[in-house]
Amino acid sequence: MSGSPSRIAVIGAGITGLSAAHEAAVAGGDRVEVTLFDGSGRAGGLIKTSTFAGLRVDEGADAFLRRVPEALTLARSVGLDERLTSPTAGSAAVWVDGLRRLPEGLVLGVPTSTISLARSRLVSPVGAARALADLVLPRRALDHDSIGAWVRGRLGEEVHDRLTDALVGSIYAADTDRFSLAAVPQLDALARGGRSAILTALRQRRPSDSGPVFAAPSDGMGSLADAVLTAAVAAGAMTRLEAPVEAVEAGGGGVLIDGERFEAAILATPARVSARLLASSAPAAAAGLGSIETAGVVMVTLAIPGDSLPEACSGLSGYLVPKSRQQRVTAVSFASNKWSHLRPADGSQILRVSLGRDGMDVSDLDDGEVVDSVVSEVSDHLGAQLAPNEVRVTRWPSSFPQYRPHHGALVATIERSLPATIVAAGASLHGIGVPACVGSGRRAAQSVLSRLGIDGHRPEPVPD
Repeated sequence: MSGSPSRIAVIGAGITGLSAAHEAAVAGGDRVEVTLFDGSGRAGGLIKTSTFAGLRVDEGADAFLRRVPEALTLARSVGLDERLTSPTAGSAAVWVDGLRRLPEGLVLGVPTSTISLARSRLVSPVGAARALADLVLPRRALDHDSIGAWVRGRLGEEVHDRLTDALVGSIYAADTDRFSLAAVPQLDALARGGRSAILTALRQRRPSDSGPVFAAPSDGMGSLADAVLTAAVAAGAMTRLEAPVEAVEAGGGGVLIDGERFEAAILATPARVSARLLASSAPAAAAGLGSIETAGVVMVTLAIPGDSLPEACSGLSGYLVPKSRQQRVTAVSFASNKWSHLRPADGSQILRVSLGRDGMDVSDLDDGEVVDSVVSEVSDHLGAQLAPNEVRVTRWPSSFPQYRPHHGALVATIERSLPATIVAAGASLHGIGVPACVGSGRRAAQSVLSRLGIDGHRPEPVPD
């Protein structure tokens, strides 16, 4: 390669793009010149923290999984180790004509004990007996690649509705009947790891694992995005955070970003944006990206008087509402129970309430209608009339990619259709959640460095 550094463009400053820019700048060193583009004027994308009730409270994701190492490793590498905290309340519930705590030993909604399932009263005796049939049912084909089809076939309708769909559907804002089984690795491993879902889940559980499941910076997830951006800039990356990209053209052994030449580009944008940018230079990839559907959600944050929550909520981190019981609210987090740093000085309780999912669009509601729905539904769920003294409404339209059955094949087709100088990354392709996005961004950066003939290997710290 020549003496001049290779220019790499990273488009999109969500956590995927931030991770890609950081990885490329750190691993590439003075052999690369990294420029991070975003049109929004801020870094973080769907990660956002702002002041509410006098505290820093997240408007989107409020934590990341510790046991999936990418996010924890990144947080430590950018100096956040001493600021990480974990939830103080780990027990959650499902609302089925009252709050019913999740049975012990679940693996993404798949029970490992039918006794614990029956005692939870989350399913009827008939539903518990149907789940027990999984132990003797023969193995079934997985050609459908549908979470709903697999769970119903193994464990029955009630377990699907009240456990797996409620849990997975909340994480992905999904209708699990139309969501790829292979795209959720933990469930896919259960489906392919043995004949019985219950026995396979029991074998794959790691009871020796200890310690918290989740972590977050004590001043909110926004500080993770800020710290990664700061570290990327310190490593040499340049930023253009009020520079929306209009055109990406591959050719001549490089990429033109609005006419400016780079040796390679990483698209860390939502699929619909990537499709628009690639429409002329990679129409097949653009068509595939454009076919990825999305769902939007609304997050409502409430501050309520401290004595508003009934005793049944004590020790609960929150609850889910299964599809069969949903009106508009899908999940409620008791943030002040969950996090010790989210307890206002006046004794108020902070709640974060999610509305909307695939197949239940709430974008047509104005803020007043959204708040009225939340107050009415949550009050009914808890049997206590809520009277919030502060409210915040955050809208995340088209923010959750929906991995339809056989999503993996679609992603493979898209990636084969991309020019050699362009790599696509992010939640639309490789997984929802902060660790998945961090991993996707880092792998994209490593791929670009490899394609440019740059050895970007560096030793990894080992997370706890």
